[in-house]
Amino acid sequence: MSALTYKKNDDIESGNLDKMTVFQDCISGFNTSPIQSKKCRILLAKLIHLLSTGDSFPPEEATTLFFSITKLFQHRDVALRQMVYLAIKELSATANDVIMVTSSIMKDVQAANDMIYKPNAIRALVRIIDASIVQGIERLMKTAIVDRHAAISSAALISSYHLLPIAKDIVRRWANETQEAVITQKSFPSSVHGSSLDSSSGSNYSPGISTMTQYHALGLLYHLRAHDRMALMKMIQQFSGTGSALRNANAIVMLIRYIAKIIDEDQSNTLRPQLYGYLEGWLRHKSDIVNLEAAKTILALPNVSEVEAHAAISVLQAFLGSPRTVSRFAAIRILNRFAMIKPQSVVACNIEIESLINDPSRSIATYAITTLLKTGTEASVDRLMSQISGFMNDISDEFKVIVVDAIRSLALKFPAKHGSMLTFLAGTLRDEGGITFKTAVVEALFDMIRFIPDSRDTALGHLCEFIEDCEFTELTVRILHLLGVEGPKTGNPTIYVRYIYNRVVLENSLIRAAAITALAQFALVDNAQIKDSIKVLLTRSLDDPTDEVRDRATLSLRLLGLQDQSVAKEFLRPTAKYSLPQLEHVLATYVSGGKEQFATPLDISSVPRLTEEQVRAQTLKNLKAQEEEQVKSKSSREGAAANAGSNAKGASGANGAGKNESADLQKSIDNAKYAQELQAIPEFQSYGPIFKSSSKIPLTESETEYVVTAVKHMFKEHLVIQYDVTNTFNEYVLENVIAEVQGELEEEFIIPIDRLVPDSTGTIYVSFARDSADLVTGTCYNNLKFVSKEIDPDTNEPQDGGFDDDYSLENLEILAGDYVTPSYIGNFQHQWDELASFESTGAYQLPGSSSIADATATLVSHLNMMALDGSDSPTSESTHTLKLFGKCITGEKVIALIQMVYRSANGVTLKIAARSENESIPELLTDSIGVL
Repeated sequence: MSALTYKKNDDIESGNLDKMTVFQDCISGFNTSPIQSKKCRILLAKLIHLLSTGDSFPPEEATTLFFSITKLFQHRDVALRQMVYLAIKELSATANDVIMVTSSIMKDVQAANDMIYKPNAIRALVRIIDASIVQGIERLMKTAIVDRHAAISSAALISSYHLLPIAKDIVRRWANETQEAVITQKSFPSSVHGSSLDSSSGSNYSPGISTMTQYHALGLLYHLRAHDRMALMKMIQQFSGTGSALRNANAIVMLIRYIAKIIDEDQSNTLRPQLYGYLEGWLRHKSDIVNLEAAKTILALPNVSEVEAHAAISVLQAFLGSPRTVSRFAAIRILNRFAMIKPQSVVACNIEIESLINDPSRSIATYAITTLLKTGTEASVDRLMSQISGFMNDISDEFKVIVVDAIRSLALKFPAKHGSMLTFLAGTLRDEGGITFKTAVVEALFDMIRFIPDSRDTALGHLCEFIEDCEFTELTVRILHLLGVEGPKTGNPTIYVRYIYNRVVLENSLIRAAAITALAQFALVDNAQIKDSIKVLLTRSLDDPTDEVRDRATLSLRLLGLQDQSVAKEFLRPTAKYSLPQLEHVLATYVSGGKEQFATPLDISSVPRLTEEQVRAQTLKNLKAQEEEQVKSKSSREGAAANAGSNAKGASGANGAGKNESADLQKSIDNAKYAQELQAIPEFQSYGPIFKSSSKIPLTESETEYVVTAVKHMFKEHLVIQYDVTNTFNEYVLENVIAEVQGELEEEFIIPIDRLVPDSTGTIYVSFARDSADLVTGTCYNNLKFVSKEIDPDTNEPQDGGFDDDYSLENLEILAGDYVTPSYIGNFQHQWDELASFESTGAYQLPGSSSIADATATLVSHLNMMALDGSDSPTSESTHTLKLFGKCITGEKVIALIQMVYRSANGVTLKIAARSENESIPELLTDSIGVL
């Protein structure tokens, strides 16, 4: 190509293509007679580039382009014909009446000698036909699947995948041909002589053996037999072990993954010994990827024994010394994950792992050092810390976070060695890095302060030095808050005051405001000299240019000047905060009421208060929603129809996120209201804070004479059920209304409703004792008992006497989700690996769920965990993976991974795997799905 021609078409490389110009050039070029094949190929390349990078054409323009392209079928140039089919595939989703070119494409599919573009024709054909035509091309597809040329056979097999959603029953009839494609050796054209191929040029191929068809055929065969457990086992037995016809390494890797899935679903473990034998045999395969996949699968088996793991670890140990970087990386990553479960089993590889600390690949070195941190002893901590420092500047922030998390775990494991780890973390704070990395380091220091009291003063000192030149406002504010909480508790709190006041002098208004609040907390210590010094510093801030800073300083000085310091502590170090949306609403209503409204003071007690944990959970929810919106805004779309569909889903997702956020906020407000109500009842004042309150659960129909709802309040050592009873029966007054409850827990006492007049609502409280470590689930059988008195129509008063009556209520379930509260984490996979100590799995059907989205919402609500990575908004109508995380009432973390498949006949079928630091929680969580 000449330099002029190259410059003329460099807009493809630069991406500076104008969609309208390309459209007009294509229409003009494709309708030119005679057809200029070279020019048309360039135009098609530009068109395909636009479509593949997210641009789209309206249906009318796409249709015009589509039928202009079909005119190029007249030319026999091989390269042009291949480009034509690529363009047809891209436009078929948006153009209208594409089915009209079926006959033209069928000619190339049926041609005996056009081996170059016959695979392209097959792929294009399945994109333009509908379900009614699949049966008509069945013979052609069967013939193509068993074709001796690998390219044609693979094209037919992959096209069969695309036909499964619209004609699964027809594709199932191709099982014999697919089986033959797995076994038969295929040839692959390795060279073509000449620039074009006509009917006489079929002999220009120099065939070579290809096994990639086995990979495509095995995948399709699995889909065809997945519904039949016996057929699936027969397939695995046929292609496993010695003498198998399976030669392709990718196909064997896929077969290993099928075996892992069957072992995971085999609750009785009857198939495990036989299938494990196949996996162990593949450890000695000549292909590295097969060895690594088999080793990874063995180590990931549920409850893998030391004997089973030994062979896999030995193979991985050998790979640690491989000259191939990718093999070393795969081996150390597998060992790193297994070390989270059974670190002692990996100790045998420590010598080889230590040699990787100085590996040229910093990623391998990172995994090596974090593995050693998991398997090392207390005596080796100092040596490991000195080795880590040498390569931290050479790795990315993502791997730095992994190292920091490993060090945090090691510090909590060996608290006596916290000194060297604090020194290392302080050094990393001074290194270059983004906010994600810096936040990980700060979080590690926060945890050490919280769980290792001896490290508090040193860690606070490092944080003080960090905020001197911290460029992240969010982190500085968090550290100032921590200094305000922990600093006054230290032996010499005045050393932190200078660092905090420097922020008042040097930083922006957000940091200055946080620093003022932190300073005020130091004045609460029992030291008059410190208090006077803080007052002087706060007085200097009364002239600050920002009103927020001035207001905080003024309020703090006013509170510190009160005789009753308990009031100052309540405001400066509150245990709960007002709900800001509710406070804003109350203030707006008060201000809009006019002058008459100002005659009475604002009733602040009407605003619910939220605990620190509730505020933190709501903040994390908001951050999660923002991340999901950012992900949606960056997603690419193919074609105008796909674009419209994506926009519709995005809008729906955004609306859904807004609704979910509002629901979460309302729930937090309700929880605060319940906490205030229960705290006001003397019998519950000794119970401590509420862990969580459920939403209202109806126990009767809404139109019955007595409407009853229940709310479950979970405390650390108690369960309180609140029954709200509404009397809609105008002829009777109810007295001494109680709820009889039979269940697994021991009933302590009942607070009844003394009198319930018509059209009024009263509340019954039933308290149960529970062991703080015992998570009891089960059914509560409810019955309402009361004395019913008829109302005299003349006096409108209840008559004397009355009679005992009862009213049956629906049962109330105590679920695993009642002991779990939603919580947010940034890295699901890392947390999943960390919580591998105890795991439980289960498979269930949800026939009542009408869609994947419906099932997702039900599971999130039922398990009461937070959906991560945007998994609460499914993008597929047939399959979805839901990622959940939460914290248990006993303090342990709990994580769940749910894989769902939707079929119209059976509803949603799901498989759940749950992990936790507590042995009983995962099983409790998986079993709870059975009550849905």
